[in-house]
Amino acid sequence: MDEERRATDSGFELRPVYGPVDLEGFDPGRDLGKPGEFPFTRGVYPTMYRGRLWTMRQYAGMGSAEETNARFRYLLEHGQTGLSVAFDLPTQMGFDSDHPRAEGEVGKTGVAIDSVEDMKRLFDRIPMGRVSTSMTINATAAILLLLYELAAEEQGVAAGQLSGTVQNDLLKEYAARGTYIYPPKPSMRIITDLFAYCHDRIPRWNTISISGYHMREAGSTAVQEVAFTLANAVAYVQAAVDAGLAVDDFAPRVSFFFACHMNFFEEVAKFRAARRMWARIMTERFGAKDARSTMLRFHTQTGGATLTAQQPENNIVRTALEALAAVLGGTQSLHTNSFDEALALPTEHAAKVALRTQQIIGSESGVTHTVDPVGGAYYVETLTNEIEERANEYLEKIEGMAGAVAAIEAGYYQDEIHEAAYRVAQGVESGERVVVGVNRFVEADENPVAIQRIDESEMAKQVERLRMLRAERDDGAVREALADVGSAARGTVNLLYPMREALRLRATLGEVSDVLREVFGEYRSTH
Repeated sequence: MDEERRATDSGFELRPVYGPVDLEGFDPGRDLGKPGEFPFTRGVYPTMYRGRLWTMRQYAGMGSAEETNARFRYLLEHGQTGLSVAFDLPTQMGFDSDHPRAEGEVGKTGVAIDSVEDMKRLFDRIPMGRVSTSMTINATAAILLLLYELAAEEQGVAAGQLSGTVQNDLLKEYAARGTYIYPPKPSMRIITDLFAYCHDRIPRWNTISISGYHMREAGSTAVQEVAFTLANAVAYVQAAVDAGLAVDDFAPRVSFFFACHMNFFEEVAKFRAARRMWARIMTERFGAKDARSTMLRFHTQTGGATLTAQQPENNIVRTALEALAAVLGGTQSLHTNSFDEALALPTEHAAKVALRTQQIIGSESGVTHTVDPVGGAYYVETLTNEIEERANEYLEKIEGMAGAVAAIEAGYYQDEIHEAAYRVAQGVESGERVVVGVNRFVEADENPVAIQRIDESEMAKQVERLRMLRAERDDGAVREALADVGSAARGTVNLLYPMREALRLRATLGEVSDVLREVFGEYRSTH
C-alpha cells in the first residue's frame, strides 16, 4: 500500500500506534459496560457465542419453489441453522409471474412466489415450527409474511410457533435500491400495521430488519451506513408510536441488517458503535423500559460489492475476513457470500464452501471462546468512538431536515451515497485502492468457473400453475375479499387481516398489490 495512504473507508486518518492518550475521557463503565447490559457495546447477550453460535443463514432463492426447496434442504443437511429467502424481482415489485412486466425476470434473482400454493411448495418437508426463516422482501413484505403464516397453518403449525424476520424496510429502497411500489406515507402505514399484526398473532416474529446493507452496497461509507440506518429506524419507531403502539410492545422485535466489507477493524468498530447508539436513542428519545427494546440485534451479510468476477476464488478469502469481522463485532446471524456470486447465482459447491467458512470460524478459530475479545483495544475503541461521533453528526443533520423521510425525499441520502461511491471508484481506478486480481496481481488467462443456470422450462411451469390456480379457485369469493382489501386501504383498519383472508382464498400476490396500487398510487422517484 502507498505509504502516504493510511485511512479507513470512512476517511478516518490512522496513526501508526494507538494508546491511552487516544481514549482520553473514555469511561469503561459508561461506554463499554458488560456484555448483555446497557449500552451493549460488548454484545447483546452476557455469554454471546459461548452460549450458542450465531444463526448461520445462507441466502438462497432460484427459479421455482421446488428448486429453492431442494437448495434449502441441501443446506440444512450440511449444517445451516436458519433459512434466508431471496425472491425474484416480480415478487419484490408485486407482479405475478404472468404479468407483462415480469417477462424475462421470473426466477432470475430469486424464487418466484405468486400464491399460498407456491409458499407451500417452497417449504415442503421443512418443519416451519422449528426452522427460523428470514425473508428479504420489502414492498410486498406483508403479503409474503401472510403467505408464510398460511402455508404454516396448512402444514399444521400455529402462528405462535413461527420465528423469523421480514426485512420490511422501505426507506432504504427509496434511498438506494429501488424495489418500492407505493409512496412513503402508505408504505409506513403497511409497515406499522405489520408491527401490530405480529404483536397480536406472531409474537416471535421480527417485524422489520432495518437495513444498512443495501446502502453500503450502493457505495455508502461505514459511518453513513450506521447513521442512515439508525435515522430510518428512528422514523419507523416514531411512526409506530404515532400510530398508537406502545414502544415496548413492538421494539423488542425490531432487528437490523448490516453489510460487512473489507476494512476489517472499521467494520468491527461499526457494529459496536451502532449498538451503543441505538441503546441510547431508545432510552433517551423513546423512553423504552424493556431492555430488549434497546438491544440492537442484527443480521450480517458479507459484501456483495467486494466480490470480483476476476479470480473468483479470491472471494473465499474476502468472505472469510468479512465474516470474522462480523463475528468479532457481535452479529446474531450471518450470511457468507459464495465465491461465484459476482458471476451468477451460487452453485451448490460454492454455497457449501460459504457455509463451511462460517462453521470453521465458529468451531476452529477460537474467537468464540471469550466474549468480545477485541474489547478495550485502543485502536478498536478509538474507531468505535470516532464512528459514533461522525454518525451522530449525520443524525443531527437529518433531524434538522425533519427526519429520514424528508431527507430521502430531498435526495440527501442519495447524494451522500453517490459521492462516497464515486470516491471509491476513483481510488480503484487510480490504483490507490488495491483490489487483488483487478488492479494489482492481475492474470491474463483465467480458468472458467462453473456457474448456476436457471432452467427456463421451470418458468413456463410457474405460469401454467398460476393459470390453473385461477381456474380452480372460487373467483367470486376472491373478488369479494379483494374488495374488502380496497375498503380497508381507504379506511384506517389494519390492512393485514383482509389481505390474509384474500390470500387464504387463493388471491395472488399481484392481485393484492394491484388493489393497493389503485388506492395508494405508485411512487415515482425524482432523484
